[in-house]
Amino acid sequence: MIRVFLLDDHEVVRRGLRDLLEDSGDIEVVGESGSAVEAAHRIPALKPQVAVLDARLPDGSGIEVCRTVRSVDPSIQALILTSYEDDEALFAAIMAGAAGYLLKQIRGTDLVDAVHRVAAGQSLLDPAVTARVLERIRRGTQAPDALADLTEQERKVLVHMAEGKTNREIAASMFLAEKTVKNYVSSVLAKLGLERRTQAAVLASKLLGTDKS
Repeated sequence: MIRVFLLDDHEVVRRGLRDLLEDSGDIEVVGESGSAVEAAHRIPALKPQVAVLDARLPDGSGIEVCRTVRSVDPSIQALILTSYEDDEALFAAIMAGAAGYLLKQIRGTDLVDAVHRVAAGQSLLDPAVTARVLERIRRGTQAPDALADLTEQERKVLVHMAEGKTNREIAASMFLAEKTVKNYVSSVLAKLGLERRTQAAVLASKLLGTDKS
């Protein structure tokens, strides 16, 4: 059974999603919430394989919940479900480590398929879009001013942070010691004037959204 958590501020929507997913026969909804703050605390404790998150909520956003949850447990896959086509939100979702960004107009069978696919470790994000977002960080000379002070290695670390990876995962990807990665992360935060790694992802997301080059 695939364990799923639902986040949407409309109870009717949550009920519809629960019925749709559980009717498939191999999906179990282990929890639901209408609050971003509540969901951010409950999801890591419930350990679902997939969290289906509404992008816009009265007390926050599913994208922020995704970032928070994956910083605690990167094994939890997130699907952002939204009523709006928004490039900046899409970029933010990629930066937060979401596995998919879907419009609520999606057919029920396609949503069930999406849950199956991300539970199996697949990404539903367009590789070309993802590459374009991350390339904006990787570029040295064309990087936004706030990122221009970062060294090439620090930009690479920021890219991995933006993908929601832990220090251990970054270390494995870059063939570095975990302590070295921790030092790079500290340097990135210091240069960006931030205290937490999640803030770096948020700032980078905003910068990328305004960088139209």
